Amino acid sequence: MGLVEVTKEEVKFSEKLLARIAELKSHFPADKQKSALLTVLHEVQDEHNNWLSVPVMDKIAELLSIRPIEVYEVVTFYTMYNQQPIAKYMFEFCHTSCCVLRGAEDLMDYTMNKLGLHEEGEITPDGLFSVKGVECLGACGYAPMLQLGDYYHEFLTPEKMDQLIEDCKAGKVEFYSEKILKQA
Repeated sequence: MGLVEVTKEEVKFSEKLLARIAELKSHFPADKQKSALLTVLHEVQDEHNNWLSVPVMDKIAELLSIRPIEVYEVVTFYTMYNQQPIAKYMFEFCHTSCCVLRGAEDLMDYTMNKLGLHEEGEITPDGLFSVKGVECLGACGYAPMLQLGDYYHEFLTPEKMDQLIEDCKAGKVEFYSEKILKQA
C-alpha cells in the first residue's frame, strides 16, 4: 500500500484583514492572543464568503499562535460560525424553549417546505436561501423569531415568512448593518 500525498490548501488573507487581526491581537499580551479569537473569527468569516473552512481555521490558529483544535472547538460550539458554505439569505430560527412554545419549530418546517428544503443547512438550487435552527438569540419576548444577517425578524407567522421570502427574492431586505458595511 503506497503513501497518499496530501496537499494543504493555501489560504491567503487580504492585507486589510491581516492588519485588522494584528490590531485585534495588540489589545492582549503576547501570551494571551487567543483572547482575540471570537472577533478574529467574525472578521475572517466576513471576508471568506461567510464560512470557515478547515484550512481557514488552521490559518487563524497560526496567526494567533494557538493549536488548530482550539479554533475548531470554538467554531463547532457557536452557531454564529458557519462550517460550510451558506446561501445568500440564511434564516436562523431560534429553537430554544420560548420560541418553540410559540411555534418556532412549526414555522421553521413551514419555511423549509415553502423553499423546498429537506434538511437544515441545505441551500436552495438558486443559492438564495438556507434555514437552520440556532440556540437562544436573546429575544424571548418577541417569539417566534429569526435572525437574518445582522437583523432580527420577530413575532413571525407563516404570512410574515411568505412576505420575507418574497422581499428577499426582490432584493428588498437589508441584512447587514451600515456599521459593518462602512468597515468593509
